[in-house]
Amino acid sequence: MAATRTLFGTDGIRGRANAYPITAEVAMRVGMAAGRHFTRGEHRHRVVIGKDTRRSSYMLETALTAGFASMGLDVTTLGPVPTPAVGMLVKSLRADLGVMISASHNLHHDNGIKLFGPDGFKLSDDVERIIEAYVHNGTEDFLAQPEHLGSVKRLEDGRARYIEFAKSTLPRRMSFDGLRIVVDCANGAAYRTAPDMLWELGAEIIPIGVAPNGLNINHECGSTSPSAAQAKVIETRADLGICLDGDADRVHIIDEKGQLVDGDQIMALITTAWARDDRLRGGGLVSTVMSNLGLERYLDGKDLTLERTKVGDRYVVEKMRAGDFNVGGEQSGHVVLSDFVTTGDGAITALQVIAEIIRAGKPASEVCTLFDPYPQILENVRFARDSRPLETETVKTAIAKGEERLNGSGRLVIRKSGTEPVIRVMGEGESPDLVQDVVSTICQSIEKSGG
Repeated sequence: MAATRTLFGTDGIRGRANAYPITAEVAMRVGMAAGRHFTRGEHRHRVVIGKDTRRSSYMLETALTAGFASMGLDVTTLGPVPTPAVGMLVKSLRADLGVMISASHNLHHDNGIKLFGPDGFKLSDDVERIIEAYVHNGTEDFLAQPEHLGSVKRLEDGRARYIEFAKSTLPRRMSFDGLRIVVDCANGAAYRTAPDMLWELGAEIIPIGVAPNGLNINHECGSTSPSAAQAKVIETRADLGICLDGDADRVHIIDEKGQLVDGDQIMALITTAWARDDRLRGGGLVSTVMSNLGLERYLDGKDLTLERTKVGDRYVVEKMRAGDFNVGGEQSGHVVLSDFVTTGDGAITALQVIAEIIRAGKPASEVCTLFDPYPQILENVRFARDSRPLETETVKTAIAKGEERLNGSGRLVIRKSGTEPVIRVMGEGESPDLVQDVVSTICQSIEKSGG
């Protein structure tokens, strides 16, 4: 079996559509390999496949379906649904495996394949290594006989099932009557589910980013480009805005003043609310090294802890499961509420925030901003896929000097992205000018190294 992963990154397989590894051929082989691994026992095995609205998602869906069917798995396609809906429906439909076709917050020219086990959770590194070994070594010896080939069908009410499940996470009889909400669906997977869900709960909905054409997902809209939603909140005098990304597993909130509320503030709100209501497990929350120091200090003042992991919501979930935490996530807006879901869920997270706004009877700006973040600067430097800029002596020296300059008044987090050829350089500290200079110097060093 393969010792390392070359296909899988921090969030499944991702890359440019119709170029290795995001090709129809590789997708079919991934379907065959995953089907081989998850075929256990004599029962008819099932896989559910969801996707976002990228044009390339149709190509990958067809290829994956062929791979699974060739191994004897019955395939149920869901059409465009949020990523967390796949995790939910894997369990609800008693499937052996789930797949989400999406590159999350990336633009249309990228795509990806995320795999979920029968428990609805994303796969571990070890399972991904096994599947990758099958991809490389072949599964032809395990092909199903003609009479045992898998069937393929479409589940027409997958979205409706997810909407009803999401609404059930709220207190009984809670209504959003009287709320005016801007919801930006990023022209992505939630373009129907999120507006319908909020409308059914009683809110007046102002939807944007709900006209996908296969090429406009995340383009100047959604959680990574919230300015349109911020302007719409001000223009329509909305009570708040909700910004999802392309597969709706992350969310940012916009308050009535048009100010952005990121994942750190959202986690602070939900964690303290659940602690107040004696619903919180684990004594705090789990987040990544990217979460702001201000969040850590705020939680400490409430006698709550912040457990940090490396970047990637799957690593957050692993630590949550190991420590029995029920709140975790990332500053980027991936928030995992494990009482309800197995992965980040932008819509369900937004519902919990709105519920707290209703309970408080105060504007979103007073409810959703709980701490002053430390100045934090994040810059990205692209690098050639075959280079290793972080291993050069000049870059190592620049990083060491940067840490020395911060001298305990801040911190650096420098890492390769797991989803694209980018080095992410994050610095935070008491002096924004100092942090900016340290980050810029390191980025220049990476660029000069051939990155």
